Amino acid sequence: MAVFKSNQYLYAQIIDDDKGHTLVAADTRSVKTGKPIDKAKHVGVEIAKKAKAAKITKVVFDRGGYMYAGKVKVVADAAREGGLEF
Repeated sequence: MAVFKSNQYLYAQIIDDDKGHTLVAADTRSVKTGKPIDKAKHVGVEIAKKAKAAKITKVVFDRGGYMYAGKVKVVADAAREGGLEF
């Protein structure tokens, strides 16, 4: 699971490294209201739901060079609460 932050949005995607394909993805583009931390939690919950639907239970977390704090940590924690293991 890779995380990317732009100036406006936060993205998370689960990628099959062998094939180079994105299996599931979630982002904050559709969330219009709320604090950035709440939006990050939404991304973590959504990626976990989509992963369960695709029968994915274990991932490797790639923070993309960002510090494991703030929004990146919230995404990871929400994904763990949603059932992903990493």
